[in-house]
Amino acid sequence: MKSSVRTAESGECQDLAYNVFARSCPSRGTLEHVTGRWGALTLGALHEGSLRFNELRRRVDGVSEKMLSQTLHALERDGLVRRDAQPTNPPRVDYELTPLGRDVAERLMTLIQFVEGRMDDVLDARQRYDETRGAL
Repeated sequence: MKSSVRTAESGECQDLAYNVFARSCPSRGTLEHVTGRWGALTLGALHEGSLRFNELRRRVDGVSEKMLSQTLHALERDGLVRRDAQPTNPPRVDYELTPLGRDVAERLMTLIQFVEGRMDDVLDARQRYDETRGAL
């Protein structure tokens, strides 16, 4: 994909291909949001359907309120998560994946299922490593 980027030095626009390996590419930040521990788990949990904040916090075991809030804000800003605040008393806020978020989560779930399916191999490798190099 191409993007138009205004350079800080000259102020001119340049057409650049997105390149996650380039430090200044905006795709890098989105990749970090998606593949970070809490981002990946949040997207995976929302892949199952819409959840309220506390439901999501319980589903993503171990995440603090602060980290979940920051994660949701980042994913919402990237267009992956939709926040739906309903004017009720008490207020009700639901989170769900956008169409883009669903596409990302589908790919992420394939990776999650692959990793879960190969954990016996990973655990065996860890054991061999620890036996030959000593546990850290």
